[in-house]
Order: sequence, then structure tokens, then C-alpha cells
Amino acid sequence: MIVKPKIRGFICTTAHPDGCRAIVKSQIDYVKSQNHAEGFKKVLVIGSSMGYGLASRITAAYSFGAATLGVIFDKPAGGSRTASAGWYNTAAFEEFAHADGLYAKTVNGDAYSKEIKDKVIEIIKNDLGKVDMVVYSLAAPRRTTADGTIYSSVLKTVGESYTNKTIDLKNNTVSDITVEPATEEEITATIKVMGGEDWQDWITALKAADAIEENAVTVAYSYIGPAITHPMYADGSIGKAKDHLFETAKAITNADDGIKAYISVNKALVTQSSAAIPIVPLYISILYKVMKEQGLHEGCIEQMCRLFNTKLTKTTAVTDEPCRIRMDDREMQDNVQNTVNKLWSEIATDNLDTHADLNGYHADFYKLFGFGADGIDYEQDVDIDRPIETV
Repeated sequence: MIVKPKIRGFICTTAHPDGCRAIVKSQIDYVKSQNHAEGFKKVLVIGSSMGYGLASRITAAYSFGAATLGVIFDKPAGGSRTASAGWYNTAAFEEFAHADGLYAKTVNGDAYSKEIKDKVIEIIKNDLGKVDMVVYSLAAPRRTTADGTIYSSVLKTVGESYTNKTIDLKNNTVSDITVEPATEEEITATIKVMGGEDWQDWITALKAADAIEENAVTVAYSYIGPAITHPMYADGSIGKAKDHLFETAKAITNADDGIKAYISVNKALVTQSSAAIPIVPLYISILYKVMKEQGLHEGCIEQMCRLFNTKLTKTTAVTDEPCRIRMDDREMQDNVQNTVNKLWSEIATDNLDTHADLNGYHADFYKLFGFGADGIDYEQDVDIDRPIETV
């Protein structure tokens, strides 16, 4: 079938298999072209099908020759419905990894569940013995706990409402938006979904099964950002969850069993999650303009390649005083933020073309789903069925 993008809300309901494959290949080629440090060899990536998780898996495989086991929650194609982008990304990664002689297996299911944890541990014990790195990169909207309770996360402020500029990406107009505060119940639910409880459950299960090395490293991802976004992110409901994630990192490390846990504070990028947060997409579009003009822009693969080859290697962890790895170091430079703040104060619908990189924002959004890749003829029929060796 001929696959075209179909947008609904903040997501695209279709994905292009050849486009996803081409984008995964370009990320692999980038990693191959870089200098490589001494790295991890047996890597579990929880949430490995898109964004930072996918980039982490690619980097581990192609920087270090690592065996990678991924956990995804994606749908294959069915009838006239395409598979999810994460499915196509994973199929492409496995294709290239296997062709290059690399171990790559994928478990498809709810990473929060005991069933999936047990299945992953069984594969590790049978195939790898123990893992030496665990990447925790889940960005789910809801979580079902062992007792059957369903928690849903919210993107709201905490304490009081917040009004600032935002952009309607459907018609590229700037307006003010007021975001109301979350209730205590919503904050608790968001922490349950996006906090560190499940991350710690994974590490506990791996340790209990003797499926993780004594000197293993684990990393989860977060974001802080500038004051403009703090009420919606760092100080909002999701920020409370990220605070819990950071406390979990300290708890894992302080368990005194040799395992070290880190939070990597990453750069603002276009993701399915960030596209849904009020105010943030407008900030990202301005940030893109500024960082590209200053030669500082990085996407997911550049960030993860730099992380695992310069700041979190087998022998090195470069952190700030609270023990966070600051991959947002370039975003938060004064010369970047001062320019962003100036443009933010001036930006309006009639000057978007000069004050923001909307083309770059939209291009990155469509590439999440395999559209806009170089060398792909999107007018041609394409086979939407792509196999994954899911187990």
C-alpha cells in the first residue's frame, strides 16, 4: 500500500516501514563514524523502540559491539493498518544488527508487568548470563500495577495555574494558554507512572535472579530545561515524577551492592511525549533555531553517542554535584538561553518564520514515524508487514 501520514492530536497514526528503516540506518551510520570508548557488552534497554531508548540501543551495539536485549510495547501491521513506528524501528535495527553479526533480541509487551520481567530474565539467563548495563527509557501514559490498579499520568502544573505562550502546530499560530494545577491524586498517579518505582522493580528482579553484574551501571533519562518550561515540566506533575526518579537512582546506588545508577538530563527534542506538553513545542522550535545557528544542535543519536562515549563509559561517569549527567550542557549554555529568551519575549504568529525553526520541528516530528527520510519514494507501494524476532 501507499503509506501517508495521518495525524490525530499529538501523534501520527501511520508509520512508513522503509522510512523508519532508512532513519535507523542513518543513525547506525552516524555511530559507526564516531570515536568509541570502552563500553558495555551486554545491554538491556527497557523502552527501546523510539527516541532516546532506540538511540541508546544503536549506540551500545555499534559503539561497543554489545549484545542488546530490547523491551518494547508496539503493534505489528494488521490488514490495512500499518505497524507502529516503534515496531518498524525495531525490525530495522534487528535486520542490520543480525547482518553485522550482533546479538539482538526483543521482548514485546508491558514492561511494567511481572510477566515481561520474568520473560526478559529468562532470556538473559539463557543467552547472556548477566547484563552489565540497564537503560530505563519508558515514556508511557499509564501503568497497571500488580494489584490491577491503573494509574494515568498528567501534564499539569503543581500548586497554581500557569499562563504563557504556546503554539498550535496544526495552523502555526501563537497564543496564550493557561494550564491548571494537578490534584494530589493526579500527582501521585503521575509519579506511579513516570517515577522510579518500576525502574527499581526491574533492578530488584534482575538482582534476585542473578541476571545483572555486580558492577553494572543503570541509567534513566530526565529533563530540567529553562525557567520558561519549569512550571510545565521541572516544577510540574511530571517534574515530581522525575524527582522520584532521581531519588530512585540514589537508592539503587546506595544499596551497596556495586550497581551504580545515574540520571542523564538530556536536551529538549521533538518526541511523542514533548509534542503533547503545552508551551514546550514552542520553546523547542526556538531552541532548534538558536542551537542550529550556533552549531550546537544534537538529535537523539548524537546525544546518546556522546553520552556513552564521553560521559558514561565502562570506566567514566561525568556528573554534576547532585550526581546527574548533564547532556543538556549545550542547551543550557548562557549564549543559547539568552538568545532563546530574547526570541521568546518577541515571538508571535507573524514572526514565527524568523524567530523559530518550525520546519525543523515538523520535520523531526514526521521522522518519528518514518516520513521525510532521504532516498524514500513515498508515492510507491510498500509492504507494511515487517517481522521482528519477538519472544
